[in-house]
Amino acid sequence: MMTSETTEPEKPAPLAGKSPWLKIGIVVGGLAVAVSLMVLVFLAPSINSGADDLPVGISGPAQATAQLQQKLEAAQPGAFDFKSYDDAAAVVDATHDRDVVGGISIETDGSVKVTVAGGAGTPYAQLLKTLGASLASAGQKVSYTDVAPLTADDPNGSGLSALGLPLAFGGMISAVLLSTLLKNQPLYKIAGSLAGSTVVGFVVVAILQFGFGSVDGNYFLTALSLSLGVAAISLFVLGMESLLGYAGFGVGGLVMMFIANPLSGMATGWQWLPSPWGFIGQLLPIGSSGTLIRSVAFFDGEGIGMPLSVLFNWVIVGVALTIGGGVKKQQAAVAA
Repeated sequence: MMTSETTEPEKPAPLAGKSPWLKIGIVVGGLAVAVSLMVLVFLAPSINSGADDLPVGISGPAQATAQLQQKLEAAQPGAFDFKSYDDAAAVVDATHDRDVVGGISIETDGSVKVTVAGGAGTPYAQLLKTLGASLASAGQKVSYTDVAPLTADDPNGSGLSALGLPLAFGGMISAVLLSTLLKNQPLYKIAGSLAGSTVVGFVVVAILQFGFGSVDGNYFLTALSLSLGVAAISLFVLGMESLLGYAGFGVGGLVMMFIANPLSGMATGWQWLPSPWGFIGQLLPIGSSGTLIRSVAFFDGEGIGMPLSVLFNWVIVGVALTIGGGVKKQQAAVAA
């Protein structure tokens, strides 16, 4: 008995039969738009960064602090959001607790104490030291206290500033490898992501702390903080791939490389970025990782509540998407 099979003709590609020049024009135009958007995303936050409603503590006699605030507001309108405290010790505590980025205290004898926290971000400390220098040039006695100093080996915080891309790449590369090697095995993917993220965190912090001396806090806790950030990125990208297939890598890469990274404030501290972009960056894995690492490495864990919550939520979402996508694929395979 003979049977005949009929096959449907293949659908032509969207640009099949079109002029080569039209295809070139579409590629060139798309490339120009993509590169322009990349430039805007990376440059706009940094170009528009600066002091804007920075939370700064202030203490001292009411008349003296009022005059100082008026003077600073006139010199840099809108730069500071002053928060009043009882004395210099309270300003120091608030800075260490990460309630403010630093502070200025006027003593009863007219001298000034400037409190900074280098670990929060070098721009804040530099700005407050510049203010202190201007007061000193006017004849006032000025002293400085750094409650969270950067290390002597890395006084500019270069090691922390460079963490953004390694975080993103570490999470994304692990997701790509695990998705390729462990197809349709969501639980193994999750286990591999957590294991790989832990290794990356401990290795990178070992390089930062023992190789370059960029941090000198508790190695174990700092490494765990970085591991959590890598896991949040890796699991989210895994989840996107489980849900969307290979297109998920593109979505995950777009979110992490072109949104989370430039809005992270990794190099400066998030409050230096223009509002509301700095805060938005703190809701994404790279920005929250940077804040968590700074808090653990330089502030004895103060201010870790929000970044921990953000990162755990990204981990949970990534796990849920990975499992959900895996179950969906298995059901589709059984149905077929």
